[in-house]
Amino acid sequence: MDSQKLRTEGKKMLDFVADYWDGIRDRKPLPDVKPGYINDLVPAQAPATPEDWAKIFDDLENVVVNGATHWHHPHFFAYFPTALSYQSIMADILSGGIAGIGFTWKSCPSMTELEMSSLDWVVDLMGLPEHFKNSHNGPGCGIIQSTASDSTMIAIMAARATHVERIKSEPTFMKWVSETGVGKTLKNIFDRVKVNKVDDEASGMITPYFHDPTVFERFVMYCSDQAHSSVEKGAMLSAVRMRKLKATRGFLGNYGVSRETLQNAIKEDRARGYIPFMFLATVGTTCSCGVDQVDELGPVCVEEGLYLHVDAAYAGTFALCEEFKYLIRGMEHVDSFNFNLHKAGMVNFDCSPMWFKNGTHVSRYFNVDAVYLAHEYQTTASDYRHLQVALGRRFRSLKIWFVLRNMGVDKIREYLRRTELLAAEFSKLILENGKFEHFVPQHLGLTCFRLKNSTNADNEKLCNAINDDRRIHLVPST
Repeated sequence: MDSQKLRTEGKKMLDFVADYWDGIRDRKPLPDVKPGYINDLVPAQAPATPEDWAKIFDDLENVVVNGATHWHHPHFFAYFPTALSYQSIMADILSGGIAGIGFTWKSCPSMTELEMSSLDWVVDLMGLPEHFKNSHNGPGCGIIQSTASDSTMIAIMAARATHVERIKSEPTFMKWVSETGVGKTLKNIFDRVKVNKVDDEASGMITPYFHDPTVFERFVMYCSDQAHSSVEKGAMLSAVRMRKLKATRGFLGNYGVSRETLQNAIKEDRARGYIPFMFLATVGTTCSCGVDQVDELGPVCVEEGLYLHVDAAYAGTFALCEEFKYLIRGMEHVDSFNFNLHKAGMVNFDCSPMWFKNGTHVSRYFNVDAVYLAHEYQTTASDYRHLQVALGRRFRSLKIWFVLRNMGVDKIREYLRRTELLAAEFSKLILENGKFEHFVPQHLGLTCFRLKNSTNADNEKLCNAINDDRRIHLVPST
């Protein structure tokens, strides 16, 4: 395939995608297939010789589209909305075409610098604190992660490392170091610390002193019992205890963690000998779009020395609108913050902006300096590899840049407001029907409803019946 063939067949692929969008209403949101269906459509062995593009295009409908769940179908109401726009598709074409891997500034300067600039745009549009800007003269910064789950994991690891480092600088810890056998061994190792690493010459091991399990085995982090499952996964992979705090009815009549609940948990755990080190607040919970009020919980975290991360995966984008700015009150207290533009921001997956109050400090915990990654601008340029788990990264900022430039933020705000109005209209219809009731008040684009005078089993039966019909796709929550 040469460039001319790309022009010819690429045009056909664009037509295929455009036709798919134009005809999506004629499909059903859920495919009528069973696991393993593709075995009857795809040969067990790959072809030894090239197949013609015409034959490949003939298979797209049966193999790919008929087996797809159509997330953008007008009757798809499951999980969460995943955003998309033609402008964003255009950006992904360019990203795929350039095929750069932007782990350092030098590996793709435009990828790094456009990401820094476009995220500064978003800080201004949302009204986030200035210290989150890449262009700010402080240590704050922004980066585009793949998902909110990645952001959560990175925040937990950063919070854990920060607290280990803080503890090991305390006089009580250093007294333990000098008086115990284990402590003396550690002191010998600490004495050889160069930059951030501990080099144990006897074993050949290199261990970051801020990742020492002898300290963080007593760590405990907090989140709402309504927090996303990725928080539990992040805590599990980071080998720290996680305590789910009981959310109660509060802000907007929905569920969130109260100031008193967090304060009491910290006091109880310290009395038990645990070390509270982090609170992960959720703004827009998956099950009910509840809000942990950052302006109330943030001062507690500051006072108690807890790292505060805010996961606003779905709800965060709505803060582009003035009337939804209550979602980000108290952000001056936050150590890190993320939301998914690919949920409600007209930018297709994957695009999860994340900001750090002190990115310079956090980057030390993810820094591994291989000689092949070194370049002459390391002291003056940003290398995003220091703020993520992966080394490689895609040119995701093109999607933000294209969408904001060609669509404009006013159009995105119009879309967000229309989303909220449609949810309010559905909420009204539910109540007028008489058979249903709200579980919590409708919030943003989410309406939680159930049959009146019913059991969970009754509602599960109804949900299954709707999905089995395949004309509408819903998911339950509890």
